[in-house]
Amino acid sequence: MYRFFVEENQIGEDRITITGKDVNHIRNVLRMSVGEKVLISNGMDREYVCSIDNILKDEVQVIIEDVNGPARELPVKVTLFQGLPKSDKMETVIQKMVELGAYEIVPVATKRCVVKLDAKKAEAKTKRWNLIAESAAKQSKRGIIPKVLQPVSFSRALEMANNMDMILIPYEEAENMDITRDIVSKIKKGMSVGIFIGPEGGFAPEEVLEAAEYGAKQITLGKRILRTETAGMTIMSVIMYLTEE
Repeated sequence: MYRFFVEENQIGEDRITITGKDVNHIRNVLRMSVGEKVLISNGMDREYVCSIDNILKDEVQVIIEDVNGPARELPVKVTLFQGLPKSDKMETVIQKMVELGAYEIVPVATKRCVVKLDAKKAEAKTKRWNLIAESAAKQSKRGIIPKVLQPVSFSRALEMANNMDMILIPYEEAENMDITRDIVSKIKKGMSVGIFIGPEGGFAPEEVLEAAEYGAKQITLGKRILRTETAGMTIMSVIMYLTEE
């Protein structure tokens, strides 16, 4: 079934009204018809199994047939702090991290980032990134649409992560897989976790030291050097495997 997201005020007692760009998608792209089943999410904690009742020019009305809880979301909230990569790699990172269950994604301007975004470019990029996150959330049948925030500095990212239960920073000079296994095994249901991933050139040594001051734990992802677009997915996959209910 196709999935669509709506605001809370669009949800009635026994029916939901779909508006905006999804109307055109349902009518002209998917060419759906009355009686077909769809999944509707309020973007927080409810998933509605519905059937299409009426397709109008500006809205689609569906009848609620069943209501599910937040069964598709991970029991931990993982925020990815991604060093800005070159070309369109950020789009790939967002798409795959949303599919794997990330709660939020924060682009980070680190010392070794090649990409430099002024305020206008950052705003345009962030708008596109959020559209990619929404599309990935629909495709993977997420209960929420993870947000992609505006790019921030490395120091600001650490401040944002300061109140999280655990901060992880994969680092090529970190050693001992047993220590990494022990750290990751401590991630439990209900925790918030921040993952810091460097850009193509990795983190500068002073950034790793600064992260340690905030309690970030260095971990290794193995003996191989992973690309920036692979590293976040790797640790996210491990967390999903360990915590998925």
